[in-house]
Parts: sequence; C-alpha cells; structure tokens
Amino acid sequence: MSPLRGVGAGGGGGRGDSLREYWTDGSVARLCATLSELTGVPIELRDERGIVLDPDADSEFFGGRIEPIKEGSKVFPIHMGGGDGAVIGSVVVGCGDMTEGGGQGDGGTDVVACLLIERIGGLVASMASQMTSDVSELRVRVKEVEVLYRLNALLVSGGRVDETLELALDAALDALDLDAGAIMLLPEDSEGLARTDDEGELERSASIGLSEGWLSCPLPLSEGRSVDRASLDGQVIAIEDLHSDERVLARDQVVDEGLKSFLGAGMVFGDHPIGVIRLYSRTRRSFTGAECRLIRSIGQSAAMAVEQARLIKMKARERRTQRSLKIAATVQKRMMPDRLPEVENLDIAARFRPSYQIAGDFYDVFEVRDKIGIMVGDVVGKGIVAGLLMSAVRATLRAYAELSDDLSRVMARTNEAIYRDTTIAEFATIWYGVFDPERCELCWVTAGHEPPIVLTMGEDGKWSYELLKGEGLVAGVQEGEEYVMERAVLERDQVVVAYTDGMTDAMDFEGQRFGRGRLICAIVETLDEEPGASAERVIERIFWHMRQFTGLQPQTDDETVVVMRAR
Repeated sequence: MSPLRGVGAGGGGGRGDSLREYWTDGSVARLCATLSELTGVPIELRDERGIVLDPDADSEFFGGRIEPIKEGSKVFPIHMGGGDGAVIGSVVVGCGDMTEGGGQGDGGTDVVACLLIERIGGLVASMASQMTSDVSELRVRVKEVEVLYRLNALLVSGGRVDETLELALDAALDALDLDAGAIMLLPEDSEGLARTDDEGELERSASIGLSEGWLSCPLPLSEGRSVDRASLDGQVIAIEDLHSDERVLARDQVVDEGLKSFLGAGMVFGDHPIGVIRLYSRTRRSFTGAECRLIRSIGQSAAMAVEQARLIKMKARERRTQRSLKIAATVQKRMMPDRLPEVENLDIAARFRPSYQIAGDFYDVFEVRDKIGIMVGDVVGKGIVAGLLMSAVRATLRAYAELSDDLSRVMARTNEAIYRDTTIAEFATIWYGVFDPERCELCWVTAGHEPPIVLTMGEDGKWSYELLKGEGLVAGVQEGEEYVMERAVLERDQVVVAYTDGMTDAMDFEGQRFGRGRLICAIVETLDEEPGASAERVIERIFWHMRQFTGLQPQTDDETVVVMRAR
C-alpha cells in the first residue's frame, strides 16, 4: 500500500500544513510508541507524506522512516486546526493480523480489544487535531499581538498615513503568510461606498505583490461591490477559490494576475468608514476563524492609526492656519489707526472689537487736505474672506479720498472698484464723512450703512437725537450707483455716534436685540450723568451698557463705534 494512503496528499499548500511544525518535541510520537508497547498493536504517528515519525530521533529535526501502511490498518487523519481543516498527518493502528470471526488465533488479537485500541488511536488523532487547533490559535494570537504592537507603536509616534498603511499591509501579509495585497482608502469626507461599480473613488494607499494592470483596473472584485460593502459592514470576507466564486466579477483579471484565494476586511473607525484591506494568495487557501479575527483586528487598528495620523496632520494644518490668522489679525489691526489725530474743535474716539481673529468691520480716521476723514464700514461675512475684502475696501476708499473733495464721486468710484473686483455675494456698507475744523462742518455720504446718531442738548437741558441719513446702495452690488453727499454744521457739544450693526444686533439670553433704542438710551444716560463726558468716556459707557444687557452671551458679530463731540 502506498505510504500516502489516507493522509490527504492533496490537502497541502498553506502555512502550517505539516505535522512537524506543531510537535517538534516528539511527545505525540512517544505516546503512540508507549501505547504500542502496552497493547502489542503497532500504533504509529505519520506526517502528511506518510513518513513514520520516530520518537527517539532528535526532537529538533523530528526524524522518521518510510514504511508502507500494512493492509487492514486503520488510519485516523489529523486535521490542521481541528474539524475539517487540511490533513497534516495521521495516527495508524495496525490490527491486520486480527482473525476472521472475532476470535483469537495464533499471535492474533481479540476483536473487541482491537476495536478498543482503534478507538484509542482515533482519540489520539482527535487529541492531536485539537492540539494543532490550540497551537494554531496561539500562534495567530501571538502574531496578532506583534502586529498590533507595531501598529500601536506607529499610532503613538504619530506616523504619516502612507507609513501606517504600508506597515499594516506588510504585517498582515507576513502574519497570514499571504502573497499580495492592497489597502484602498475612501475620501476623508466620504460616508461610504457610492452606488457604482467604478473603483475610481477609492485611493490606492499601499500595495504589495500586485501588478499595475491589476491595481489600475476600473472593475471591482465583486459585482455591485458586494465584497467591499460587506467588509465595511464589519464582515470578514474569505474566498477560498476566486476562480469559481459567483461573487467575483473580474474573473479574467484574477486568472491573469495568478490569484487563487482572498481575505478581506473593512477599516472602520467608530461608525466612519476609512477603507478596505484586501489580501490574496497565489495558491488555494482556506482560512481559519483565528485568521479571520486577525485580519479584522489589523483592519480596525489600521483604521485607528490612519485616523490618528490624519488628526495629527489636521492639527498641524490648524496650527499653521492659526499662526497665519494671528499674523493676518496683527496686520489688520495695524491698518486701524493706532492713535487718532488731534483735531481742532473736535473730540474723537473709536473702538473696535472683532468677534473672530479676522474681522469684517473697519474704521479709519485720517488727515485729508487739512480736513479729517472718518470712515466706518462693514463687509459681508466673517473670517479671512471678509478680512481681505475689508482691507481692499478701506484701501480703495482712502486712495480715492485723496483725489477729490466730492464725497459722492469718492464713494461712486469705490463702488465701481468693489463691483469690478468681487463676486455677486461680496459687498460692503460704508459711512464716510469729512470734518472741516475751521468751519466745524461735517460732510458725509452713505453706502447702505446704519445712519450715525446726532445728539443735541436743548435749552431745557434735555438731550434729543436725530439720524444722519443718506442715500445710496451698499457698495459692490450695482454698477453705476449714485451717492448723495450731505452737509451739516456741528454745534458746540453735539455728539455724533457712527457704528456698525454688531452694536445693535448684540443679543441677550432671551434672544432680544440691543437695538438702536437702547444704544441711544445708553448715550443719553451717559450725557445726563456726565454732561461734559469725553468721546472716549461715551464709548466706555456704551460698551458697559451692552455688557449689562448681553451678560455672558458670546459675541456674535464685530462691534465698531466712532464717537465725535464738537468743542
């Protein structure tokens, strides 16, 4: 009889398919030899090739001898990992000289005793199979610990995404003894796979052992991308034969690439899909439960490491952005006048409180041909875009202000420049005035801005107010808009307050606006208590009243105010 009889010669091809890889100490072979001595029946331990393993040989090399299996012997296969795994050896019980009819003959063995011995041989084979299962499980667990340690070390060190994925893929292939693989990532903002059979949305992030033709093939592995979808749902997909599996779509490409078996898992962090890890074997391979658990653990740890690497990268970008914003905020602050010019017959003060680092509000007080220009504005939006537009508007208006005393013309040209250089959603409200110290005259023009408030003390000692209204659409919306310049002579102790809507739009915890009425009341109350209050003192009291109204509510908009008092 052939020495390969009953030992599954066709069951090899995967890692650990030899009995020699599990029991190098010869303990099972010695157990079989001891049972042979006790029963008088040959009980042998053979490897996957049918070679009898010698218990007295050097345990490190686990020697053996080639002998045919005797007729009538009972062969009990030893399965790798127990159950229906590949056959990696056998226990052979030789009861060939048992007499017919169940009696005892010359040198024969009692039939019942022989059956009992065969039962013992089967139990030894079953025990050996279970031992291979335990050892196999332990080895996978050790590999899992090693792989996860390497991934966690990279997680702690904050490695780059590509380094993380290359390590994860290399570790997975090494631990599972597979030949090729790839890790494909979804876009960072993706919520899952799109309903398409095009691989284009996935980004190849790491690959080993696969050709460029395979990697660039637009067809997914399975129809409807069922394999990837199942992986991202938390399943581990094991395909023993890619050539015959009905789910496989790109079967010709599989054959051309020389791939036989597949193991895949999703990379999911929390509920957020990161990508998929795909592993291949070029020989037919079945996968144990322990190996499936290992690939799932690798996928989860790799997803965590990728998310950590992305987070570190995002924080680095955020730090750079914050530094840039601080620089931009510093530059923007420098654009505001550090010290206001001293003006004959006019006490003037201003305050600017941005809600973000980069503001959309602005003010300016500057000398223009022996007069004083006063500018208050608010551009649409907040943040960097608003800050850039604010800088452009301020610079444009100031440049045109140097060229003409006609404020209508200055604002019209500013409007044309903003309209020409911005989008339809970008515009600004502007109030621009010029004070003549000699005549105590204030000229102004408005582009859709809140009208300043003028407060005058009557003969009865009470303060009244009016609004410095003007005509003109917000700047940057309509080409060819015309603006009307207004004039007024300021009387002694009159107070002019120009502001942006952030002052009146401030809200309390009940959602009520501070409003223009409360702003006027705050100014009047200040002037009633301190009739000679300076412009700076009026500003201080305005903000005090606002804080009393809003309490601890966060500031939601830029707040800008300029106060002028005629002397």
